[in-house]
Amino acid sequence: MKKVIRFLILVLAVCGLCFSLIKIINWKKDVDDNKDTQEQIQEFVQIEPEKDEFNINFDELTKRNSDTIAYVYVPNTNINYVVVKGTDNAFYLNHNFDKKKNSAGWMFIDYSNSGDVSDKNIVIYGHNMKDGSMLANLRRTINKDWYENKDNHTITYINKNGLYKYKVFSQYITTEAEEYYIKTSFESESSFKEFVKSIKRRSYNSYDLDIDSVKSVLTFSTCSSVGDGRVVMHAALVNE
Repeated sequence: MKKVIRFLILVLAVCGLCFSLIKIINWKKDVDDNKDTQEQIQEFVQIEPEKDEFNINFDELTKRNSDTIAYVYVPNTNINYVVVKGTDNAFYLNHNFDKKKNSAGWMFIDYSNSGDVSDKNIVIYGHNMKDGSMLANLRRTINKDWYENKDNHTITYINKNGLYKYKVFSQYITTEAEEYYIKTSFESESSFKEFVKSIKRRSYNSYDLDIDSVKSVLTFSTCSSVGDGRVVMHAALVNE
């Protein structure tokens, strides 16, 4: 009986090891596929951030994926992606830019957003990938070295209508998943202003912001490394 038990334990251990290896291999394949896709679509994304020059060929990108909605660039991070919009908030969690099944997913905006800066709160989601892709770098923006360089605070958001600049004004980590900060519509202008005040108060870092001047917010959300927590960053529109 002891030999049988030891044999079963060994079989289970081998099966567990094989399962883990398969998961790792599949994860690596998905990450590599997304890197290849990112390199391919760079043909239609010509940028020189230091010169503030951004040339995004939305016509060609839309031919490849009709869900293409915008492009976003966050200084001194790996967040430099074409953003898509699905019919729900689930599809692009496990599909890439080419709509192929992929555990790394792709960066996408909330399905209730239009993607235009008339939206009160444009919410961008992406996985916190261990290889540093998607929104993995979002957490490092909270760090002192990133925060103290004010050049990092200006985010570039581009859609088919034009190029827009957003200024970061809040960063924090939630302890669990929540719906408050991902609201995309508001009952009134006063409720929107109260929302902006609330998310500003949550910030780990201090930013100057005239609440009354905020017309649109750009929100980034990704998983933290603890439980169901989320890493969150908010930025306010500074030009139209």
